[in-house]
Amino acid sequence: MAVVIESSVWEPNPGVYIFIFLASLFSILVFPYACSSSGGGSSGKAPSLFDHGSSPTASSLRFQRNFLLIYSLASVMEGLWSVFGEFELAYYGFSREQMMFSLCVGFAASLCVGSLFGVLSDLIGPKKVCILFCILHLFLGWWKRITDHPSILLARICLSLAASIFSFSFETWMVVQHEEQGHRQDMLSETFWLISFFESASLIGSQVLSNWLIGDNLEKNMASHSTAAIFLAMVGLVCLLRGWTQTPQKVALKEYRASFSAYIFGDKRIWLLAWAQACLHFSITVFWILWAPTIVADGREVHLGLIYPCFMGSRMLGSTVFPWLNSGLSSLRTEDCLVYAFIMLGLVLSVTAYDYQEIGVLTTLFCIFHAGLGVVLPSLARLRTMYVPNALRGGMISLSQAPANAAILLFLVQGKYYYNIGNSTIIAFAALGLFTAAGCMHVLKRWGKQPYHNWHKL
Repeated sequence: MAVVIESSVWEPNPGVYIFIFLASLFSILVFPYACSSSGGGSSGKAPSLFDHGSSPTASSLRFQRNFLLIYSLASVMEGLWSVFGEFELAYYGFSREQMMFSLCVGFAASLCVGSLFGVLSDLIGPKKVCILFCILHLFLGWWKRITDHPSILLARICLSLAASIFSFSFETWMVVQHEEQGHRQDMLSETFWLISFFESASLIGSQVLSNWLIGDNLEKNMASHSTAAIFLAMVGLVCLLRGWTQTPQKVALKEYRASFSAYIFGDKRIWLLAWAQACLHFSITVFWILWAPTIVADGREVHLGLIYPCFMGSRMLGSTVFPWLNSGLSSLRTEDCLVYAFIMLGLVLSVTAYDYQEIGVLTTLFCIFHAGLGVVLPSLARLRTMYVPNALRGGMISLSQAPANAAILLFLVQGKYYYNIGNSTIIAFAALGLFTAAGCMHVLKRWGKQPYHNWHKL
C-alpha cells in the first residue's frame, strides 16, 4: 500500500486581519474621547478623527494632509520595488549569488553615498533631496521600460540611494516647513505617528497594486509595475514642485561643519540618540533580509504574501498606541516608552534567534515586533525634534545610519555570501543592539532636559 503524504500550505487566519483593523480603528476613535474625559480635549466641540488635543487651525490640517498625501505616494513607490524586487530578479534568471552581490553593492552605496545625502539636504534644502528621490524612481522606471535586460547592479544602487533619501528627507522637510509656517509644535507629535501609520498602509497598498498589475499573465504584465512607478514618480514631482515654497538655504559648508561639531558631535545626548537609531536601523534591515528564510526553515510551504499585511497592520496598530503614551494620559516620558519598547523588540529577536518556533508563533512574534516599531519610530522622531536642531536634522539621521549599514554589509558578506555566520547569530546581534538602545534611552532620560525643550533655529 502506498503512503500518501499530504502537503499543507500555511496561511494566517483571516480573523487576524479583522482583529488588527478593528483594534486600530478602536484606538483611533476612542482616543479623542479619552482625552476629553481626562480634561485634555477642547470643550464645547465634538472630537474628530484626528483631533488629538486642542483644535488645530485649518492651515495646520491642510499642511498635514498635503504632506501625508505626498509621503504616501513616496511610500507606495518604495513598496512597489521592495515587494516585487526579488520576484523580478528570479524571473529574469539571476542566481542567488548575483542577488546577494547586488544587495552588498546596494548597502555599500548607502554607506558611501547615501550617508552624505543628509548633509546635502541640510545644505541645499530637504525639498530638493525629496525631488531627487522621485527622479531616481522615475529614472529607474523608464530605464526598465526601455531595456530588455536591466542591470541588476544599477537598479540596486538606485533603489538603495532612494531608500537612504526616503529614511530622512521627507521627515526633515516636513519639520522644517512646519517651523517656517508657524504651526503649533504639538501638531508634530501627531504627524509623526500618522507618518508611520500611513507608510504602513501605503506599503500594503503597494502590495495590492503589484498583484493587480501582474494579474494572471506574468510575461505580458511584467513591466507594468515600472509603468506604475513612472506614473507615481511624476505625480510626486508635480506635488513637490507645486507644493510649499522652500526658503533658500544660505549655509556655507564651513559654517555647517562648525555647527555640526558643536551641536551634534559635542552633545553626548545626541550620541545616545544616534546609537539607538543605528541599532534600530540595523535590526529592521536584518529582519527584512531574514524573516522569510526563518519562516520557511521547517520546509513547509507558506504564503508569505499573506503574512506581509499582518506585519504592516501590526505596525499601524502600534502607531495608534503612540498618542496614548504621549498625550498626558500616561505618566511615562518618551524615553521610558522607548526603553520598554526596545527591550520588547530585543526579546522578540532573542526568542527568534535561539529557540525554534512553529510558523504561527514566529508570525505572532514578528507581528509584535512591528507593533513595537509603530511606537518606536514616532517616539524617536519626537526625540529628534527635542534634541536636534532642524538645520542639522538630515545630516544627523543619515550619518547615524552609516555604522548600521557598515555592519549590515559585513554580515551580508560573511554570513549570506561566504556562509561564515549563521542567521541566528546575525539576529542575535540585532537583539543585542536593541538592548543597548534601551540602555541609551535610560541614560538619555537621566541626562535629558527638564522640562522638554524644542530646538527651532541655531
